[in-house]
Parts: sequence; C-alpha cells; structure tokens
Amino acid sequence: MINYKKQFIYFILSAIILYSCSGKRNNIQSTELNIHLPYDPDMLNPVCYTTIESSNVLRNIFQGLIDVDYNSHELVPVLAEKFPKIEKTSEGYLKYHYRLRPEARWENGSPITARDVEFTIKAIKVPQVNDPQERPIYEHLADFIYDEKDPLQFTIVFDNAYILSEIHSGDYPIMPEYFYDPKGLLRNYTIKQLNSEKEKIENDSRIKAFADDFNSEKRMREKGFISGSGPYAFEEWVTGQKVVLIKKKNWWGDQLKEINMFFQANPEKINYRIINDMTTALTSLKAGNLDVMQNIKPKDFSELTHSQKINQSYNVYTPSTYSYSYLGLNSKRFFFAEKKTRQAMAHLLDINKLIETIMYGYAKPVIGPIMPSETKIYNSSIKPFAYDIDVAKQLLAEAGWKDSDADGLLDKVDNNKKTHFIVDFVYPSGNEPKKQIGLLLQEEARKVGIRINVIAQELSVLIENCKKHNFDMVCGGVASVPILPDLKAFYHSQSALNRGSNFCSFGTPESDSLIDSIRLELNETKRNDMYKKLQEIMHDDATYIFLFNLTDRIAIHKRFTNLNLSNIRPGYYEAGFKITESTD
Repeated sequence: MINYKKQFIYFILSAIILYSCSGKRNNIQSTELNIHLPYDPDMLNPVCYTTIESSNVLRNIFQGLIDVDYNSHELVPVLAEKFPKIEKTSEGYLKYHYRLRPEARWENGSPITARDVEFTIKAIKVPQVNDPQERPIYEHLADFIYDEKDPLQFTIVFDNAYILSEIHSGDYPIMPEYFYDPKGLLRNYTIKQLNSEKEKIENDSRIKAFADDFNSEKRMREKGFISGSGPYAFEEWVTGQKVVLIKKKNWWGDQLKEINMFFQANPEKINYRIINDMTTALTSLKAGNLDVMQNIKPKDFSELTHSQKINQSYNVYTPSTYSYSYLGLNSKRFFFAEKKTRQAMAHLLDINKLIETIMYGYAKPVIGPIMPSETKIYNSSIKPFAYDIDVAKQLLAEAGWKDSDADGLLDKVDNNKKTHFIVDFVYPSGNEPKKQIGLLLQEEARKVGIRINVIAQELSVLIENCKKHNFDMVCGGVASVPILPDLKAFYHSQSALNRGSNFCSFGTPESDSLIDSIRLELNETKRNDMYKKLQEIMHDDATYIFLFNLTDRIAIHKRFTNLNLSNIRPGYYEAGFKITESTD
C-alpha cells in the first residue's frame, strides 16, 4: 500500500533496551523494537511523502484496501472485505465493486466508510496538494459510486483499461475524512469534477484552504495531526534522533490476525533510530542497541557475515531487491544538454568495478528501469555502455568540448561566454557507497578534462534541490515491487514539471508516447515490445545512466522471529516481529 507506487529517494542516542552481543536479554522479554534509519523521513503525510524512510514508518500507521503480500507477491485484501468484483462496461470502463470490512475502525472508534475512501481519492487529485509524483498514477480513476443502502460498499471506476487499474483501485493509504478534512471542504466536489473542472478548482478558496492545511508542516510531523487505521499510532519525532510508534490498545485488526500478514502487529513500541553515519550505526548494532539494520555498507556487511561475535546474536540476510541505482544528469543544465556529452559520461563509468570495489558484489548491472528478473519486459539485447576513456574523449569533442586555453579543463562557449566543464556530484551525507561512486567518477573525469566536485548534502536539502532541478549530477534510485512498472511518474516529461519525480528532465515525444501507450495496452506481446523499445530510447538518451540492481544487506537480532523476509523493501515486515522463546 505505501511502498511500491512511488519513486523513493534512497540516495540509498541511547537505546531504550540494551542487550549484549552474547544474545542474552537480562531476563527482559521486551516487545520494543529498535530499527535503524539512515535519515529522517521527509514527512509523515501519507500522500505527499517521497522517501523510503517515510514509507517504512507510514506503512505501520496507514492501510490500503488491498496490498501485496511480502512472501507470495500476490494481492491480498486489507481494509477491503475481499477482492473487488470487476465489471467491464460497454464503453470500455472498468468498475471495481468493493466492500469494507465491518470491523475496521478509526482511532476515535468510528467505522471506516466509503466516505473515507472517496475523500482519500479526492485529496490525491486536488491540484494544490503537493503530490506530483502520486497524481499521475490515478489520472484514469474517473468516478466513485456509493451504494445507497450500505455505507461500506462502493464502486471505483476507471475510464480506460489501465494496466494497473486493479492494484491502483485500492493500494492508496485510506485517510479518515473527519480527521484530515474536519470542515468538509472537499464535500462539494465529486471525483468527476476534480478530473474535469480544473480551472474552477484552482480558484476555489475552499479547495485552497484544504490544500494549505493538508500540506502544512503539522500534517507532516506533529503528534495529533497524523492518524490512520493501522496498528500503530504516531507518538514522537525528534529530528536526527528517533521516530516512535506505539501499538494501539485494542486495535481493531487484532481479531483478524490469522487472515494475512497485515493484521499481525506484535511489538508494543517501534523505535526508528535515526543515525546518519553508518559507521556509528554499525557500532550501535554491535553493541546490541539496534535490533534491525538494513542497507549496511557493503564492506562492513562482508565483514559482519564472518564475525562469530555478531553471528551469536544476529542473523544476516541478502535478499535481492526491486530497486536500482542510477547516475542522473540534469539535462536542463548547459553541461548535459547534449546527448553525446551524457553518453561520454556513461563511458567514464566502469560498472563492473563499481560493483566489485564499492558494492563488494552485492549488486548486478542494469541497463534501464526494468529489473533483469522481469524477463518478459527486460531488454537483454541492449549492450551496456563500455568503460572507454577514448570513446568518451571522442564524444566530448563531437559535442563541442575542447581545451581551448590549455589549462587542462574542457571548455565550451555558452551565451558568448567560455564555460569550463566543472560540475558538482551531490550525494546525501553519510552515504559512503554513493560518495565512493562520486570519487571514482571524479578520477575518471579528470582524465578527459572534466572537474567534478563531490559534495555531501543533508538529505532534506538534496531532495528539495532535486525537486527544483537545482543540481548538476546526482546518484539516485528507485524502489518498487514486482508489479508491471508504470513509468509515467518517474520518466515522463510531464513529471519533470511542478516538483515531479523526473528530476533530470528526461523525455522525448516518442518516449512520452510509449509511456502513455504502455499504461493502456492490455495485449501482453505489444506491451512487452513497447517496454523494450522504451528502454532502448532511455539507454541511448543517457539522461539517466543506470548502474545496478541492489542486493540488500540486513542484520536482525535473533530474539525475533516471524520476520516476513522479502525482496520488497525494506526486506522485512517489522509489525509482525515476535519474540523468540529463547535467545540464550
């Protein structure tokens, strides 16, 4: 519900409970869980968030109608009583007939009804709400129909045979209308009107008032302004230190714990320990102050797996992930406006060396935004850019870059002014692998006359700069789950506007047309061909230079079982963790 439809930016304190690395717990059967987060969430607004850290927290507070089971990768009903009945109309519309679970309750004890579902869809569609990465996913969600006899029953209508209409008919985090719109400001508009009367809506003072409140900082991080139907309530957020969730007393879902994994909620408290420096976090893990650490630095993880002391207390796991890293070149900057210049940068990257020396083998090369495991749509015929300094020099020369003043730096005329090829590679503070990628690229670029400044930025600053396209080069990533990828929110030219997720402004008329067509093509053979053609275009364009698909590196304390290990990020489901009978 929370973690697979967005582009997550993973530009990849004393503990309350202490236990020694011998695995003993000082006779304490604690149901508190301490999980490492490398960065603060960007926010806890369930619609507007963008980072994987936010996703990890929010999935315990909010629920969708349906979700993807971590083990089977199959859809399972959550707030929905069962899978929707699907009806195709003569006009080609798809109708999804849902009924909510009668047990489902909000924190104030009131039932979750169709009104809440409709409100959530409306909030996503309001143009003034800060969710440009979310809104394109639901552009074909055309209407909402109430059942006049049953407040728990409703129909969601898609105006086209969108390839992900089934999952997107119910994968959004349902929000309580009474809590997020207490004045009923959205009640006067239907979903049909929000789709069609955009000019009127943009000038409506009531809609603006709703958006101002919904986008406000209090809705992002303050206790008393964040509330969902999930098993945990938001308790506290201390920037740079922790985010704390408390298990709700008499949570309505406890009576359904045998139905599926999303009704298993066992820890009484979940403490997300925010430690930016990964070396400090690893020290905390070794001291027994963390129960879970994910995305451990490859070198450190390689050493951990051979540590007898660590292995006494922790199990380590290496699931493959549905995520990838890329080097993003801002095509709106003068330096990277030419395709040949971007291709030259691709030829400066020795991907195999990156995987071997920086990732310690915990990654596999990719050539585009499709995972190699998706064999039907992954274009295996594309030949990766070869590491080749001479080819890079030739491409740069063809793009007009030369060292006209013999100072060792390439230059080119921009607006009648000579500009030297000096650019910034930005990465999030504390992310050692991405720093090392920048340093390796810096050395290779020096050989062809390009100066790259490798600069650390606080994650919140980096995200804001990316949304504003205020950067030269960035090492980013996308995390998803095993469903057909809808690439519009990530790589369509429209998504480069209004703070969207297409940070590097990739997009051609052909690629946009393919992305739009893929979304509506139900013929698998035709759709697969389109995916492969799109990968060819993206590879040749080189605005996004795709690096590798990640293998995760996770350590979890042996005192916990029922982990629901998965290749869906973050690789486990913390709400389900149970204390083992003995860890001595």
